Amino acid sequence: MENHFGEAVAARYDERTVGMATADVIDPTVDVLVDLAGDGAALEFGIGTGRIALPLAARGVSVSGIDLSEAMIAKLRVKPGGDTIGVTVGSFATAKVECAFSLVYLVANTIMNLTTQDAQVACFENASEHLQPGGHFLIEVIVPGWQRLPPGERFQVFDVSPGHLGFDEIDVVTQASVSHHYWIEDDRVEVLSPPFRYVWPAELDLMARIAGMSLRERWGGWNREPFTGESPKHVSIWEKR
Repeated sequence: MENHFGEAVAARYDERTVGMATADVIDPTVDVLVDLAGDGAALEFGIGTGRIALPLAARGVSVSGIDLSEAMIAKLRVKPGGDTIGVTVGSFATAKVECAFSLVYLVANTIMNLTTQDAQVACFENASEHLQPGGHFLIEVIVPGWQRLPPGERFQVFDVSPGHLGFDEIDVVTQASVSHHYWIEDDRVEVLSPPFRYVWPAELDLMARIAGMSLRERWGGWNREPFTGESPKHVSIWEKR
């Protein structure tokens, strides 16, 4: 797993994702995670700068994390409460934490940072290995609007704003994508193009079955709305058998 969240990305990450840190986003997310964790501990795959881990810990849940980026972890450490969260440096597909958890979670499309099917399967197996029997693995991930692509088209714009242009370059055969970002500030343009791999809901369910888990819930969002063919994302929860 290649690290695409180095010093330059970490320095601006919270600023550029401020819309994901508002109370109307954080509160329902943490409510769900608190319910699933119960009296046990939680492990976040791709903990980053602590957008979810810190408010979850503030609700009384013992939280640990795994992340490949030491630069992102450094940003977590300087935030209030960040020095109390144990973080293991490594890929969340393979890195181990010496504890059994009632909840492992992976939010904000982070499963797509694993760019091969084998790595995504390994992620499910790693989650299962960290879970107590009856524990839960949760993923939040988009459903891409690929059905809107004309035949032969491989580019899809997702943001055009004064300071940012973003578009995905898509291979519908391999489910691979490169997410191109052009950040514009004054007379400078910063270009970032990290790779992703989209994984379909049914594919995730098969990965869970391979890892000894079965689907418990699938919602269209954190407010537990129904998941339909028009949902732009899903929140899915699997239970370890």
